Amino acid sequence: MYAIIETGGKQYKVQAGDVIYIEKLDEQAGDQVVFNNVIAIGSGESLQAGEPFVTGASVTGKVDKHGRGQKIIVFKYKPKKSYRRKQGHRQPYTKVIIENIQG
Repeated sequence: MYAIIETGGKQYKVQAGDVIYIEKLDEQAGDQVVFNNVIAIGSGESLQAGEPFVTGASVTGKVDKHGRGQKIIVFKYKPKKSYRRKQGHRQPYTKVIIENIQG
């Protein structure tokens, strides 16, 4: 059984036991988190799609840890004008282990 959930403005296809890296959540490490924005649930050949979400469906997971991704470099410049700006960015994330799919 799998589900498609929405969190942090992105959609993820998850199954029980999957590990996903999502946008940072406010929960602490070890806490349970429930995703109620389930777009679709499928098992085998059957698919239950929501409009926009499946009613009564939820996906539960456990927050494993928080972290920051790899650094990306943002470099702006204008040719022939001596304008250069270098900036780095590391996106925060939350590692979640999917435990159960209800629905």
